[in-house]
Amino acid sequence: MIGQWGEPYDNDSGEVVSLLVGARDRLTGLRAVFLADLEMEEAEISWIEQSDVTPVLEAYPALEEFGVRGGSGLRFPAVRHEALRRLWFETGGLPGEVVRGVGACTLPALEYLEMWLGVSDYGGDAGVADLAPLLEGGRFPRLRHLGLQDSEIQDEIAAAVASAPVVAQLRSLSLSMGVLTDAGAEALLTGQPLTHLAELDLHHHYLSEPMMQRLREALEPAGVRVDLSECEEPESDGDDGTVWRYVAVSE
Repeated sequence: MIGQWGEPYDNDSGEVVSLLVGARDRLTGLRAVFLADLEMEEAEISWIEQSDVTPVLEAYPALEEFGVRGGSGLRFPAVRHEALRRLWFETGGLPGEVVRGVGACTLPALEYLEMWLGVSDYGGDAGVADLAPLLEGGRFPRLRHLGLQDSEIQDEIAAAVASAPVVAQLRSLSLSMGVLTDAGAEALLTGQPLTHLAELDLHHHYLSEPMMQRLREALEPAGVRVDLSECEEPESDGDDGTVWRYVAVSE
């Protein structure tokens, strides 16, 4: 776990990546890396300056788990890695370029993929089209958990997931932390069956009580654990009637 390497908004992770790559002949047993273990008191997530982190994967062919916090400056061009089982990105804004890079990777052992997509104000410019290679199925044959989370377009993502071939191979699905409303939940209920899942995580959402009840009645009798915690209330601007909904993590 790599923590603070100086002021993260002044220095990107490039030097840390170089140090890790340079130590590959000594860290021969390394199996997991988490880059930028910084708490809010040390740096807001949007302050963390990342870099191209894929040299770490190239330097450690036996690496099984790789996590990254912070999306500013993050790059993840397509790579091939035979051993990686878990890959996750914690950001308030994940660049679409990174999403497309992951979608073009060859990761035959990947079982767990989690992406905090974030908001456009902090660089989260990925759209549903960028997720298409991940949703098609077959790209990662061993994938069993998919998290497409923390998004301001959570309803659009839910609608795409509702007919996505990859869902059939999953054991757990997370569309949590975003601005999911009844429209997105309706798409999930009227799409392909989700009763094969062990867990559907929707925590931090904007669903009505009747919709939450429909989800429970549709899935829980089949043994699906449905996480509907953190039900949020939208905020309304009294002057013009604008309704505001917020993702869990942005700045």
